[in-house]
Amino acid sequence: MKISVIIPTYNEAKVIDNCLMSLAKQSMDDMEIIVVDDGSTDSTIKKISKLKTGDLNLKIESGSHQGAGAARNLGVQQALGQILVFVDADMTFDKNFIGNLVKPILLGEARGTFSKDENVSNWDNIWARCWNINEGWEEKKRHPKNYPDHQPVFRAILKSEFDRVWGFTPGGYDDDWSLSKKLGYQAKASPNAIFYHRNPESLGEVYKHAKWVGKRKYKYGFLGYIVGIIRASVLISLVVGIYKSIKHLSPTFLIFKIIYDFGILVGIIELLISGKSSK
Repeated sequence: MKISVIIPTYNEAKVIDNCLMSLAKQSMDDMEIIVVDDGSTDSTIKKISKLKTGDLNLKIESGSHQGAGAARNLGVQQALGQILVFVDADMTFDKNFIGNLVKPILLGEARGTFSKDENVSNWDNIWARCWNINEGWEEKKRHPKNYPDHQPVFRAILKSEFDRVWGFTPGGYDDDWSLSKKLGYQAKASPNAIFYHRNPESLGEVYKHAKWVGKRKYKYGFLGYIVGIIRASVLISLVVGIYKSIKHLSPTFLIFKIIYDFGILVGIIELLISGKSSK
């Protein structure tokens, strides 16, 4: 079966070349790469155009800035593969990542998969480590310990299944969960699909990413947003930041937590005022 790898980008000039060169080294044959630029204002498209990717079958699509879910849907419209793979621009991959990720689908054991072998690519950076502390993830991993074998975020799925529910529902940070909700089932873990994902590694990146996280949908509607604002308030931020700084012997986490929570706060307020949930 042909594989279509879809990558949404928004101002990813710093990382997109590493992602694409890593995909160019995959052991899987019959694979196309579709980069969908979601209205970048930096040199992302120029960077992609200058890359020497050898025999990599690369397509570039551009759209207005509507968020990752909408960009992925646009990419699928151009896809020729029977299996879709969704990755981010700040990822790199073991050479057997694609092959191992789609193996359960090819064997008829699953309609969609994800991988628990997701590692932090920039663990040597202090703010990247603080991100893991904040998320409660396992050391050097992008998930907590005892991670379940089924998750709502798909990395690979049969295109026929994707088309059956008309793809993602665009909605900001958590729109990649929408596919599972519409399908009524979750992705199955694929063994040995090893890849690396970059955490924010500067306070500026922490703030920008947290602001995007703040624009997600909250339970209980408006009440959920109020709770989110309270949890991101300065007093709560200081208490949690001090506690976790001591617990993890990481004094810099207090600074991280204040910046992160301020980003969450700004994101919630922006969403309530403008209604826009994209970055």
